[in-house]
Amino acid sequence: MNLKLLENLPVELAADLRAMGYDTDTVADEGLCGAPGSKVVEAASDAKRILLTLDKGIADIRRQSHAGVVLFRPDSAGRGAVLAFVRERIRKVLGMDVAGRLTVVTRSRIRFR
Repeated sequence: MNLKLLENLPVELAADLRAMGYDTDTVADEGLCGAPGSKVVEAASDAKRILLTLDKGIADIRRQSHAGVVLFRPDSAGRGAVLAFVRERIRKVLGMDVAGRLTVVTRSRIRFR
C-alpha cells in the first residue's frame, strides 16, 4: 500500500509508516505544501497513493477520482494528542480495505463513506 501524508499530520508518522513497511511520502516531499486540495488529491491519485489527513475539506472527493482518503478526527488538536491518536489507530485502519474509499476515523469508530 502506498501512502501520502498531508502537511497537517506530524511528519514523524511518515517514519512510523515506513518502519511498518509502507511506501510513504509527504506533501512536502513532493513540493506540494500549500497547494490546493484538488491538486494534492490529483497528485496522490496519479501516484496511486492513499491520502492520510486531518483536513475534512481536502477537496470534494465525491467529484474527484482518488486512490483513497483516510480522515483522522481526533478530539484534541495538539500535536502530541494528534500523534498519539493516529499511532493508536493506524495499524487497524491500514488493515482494512481503504483503497478508493473515504475512511473517517474518530475516537470511537471507523466508518466508510
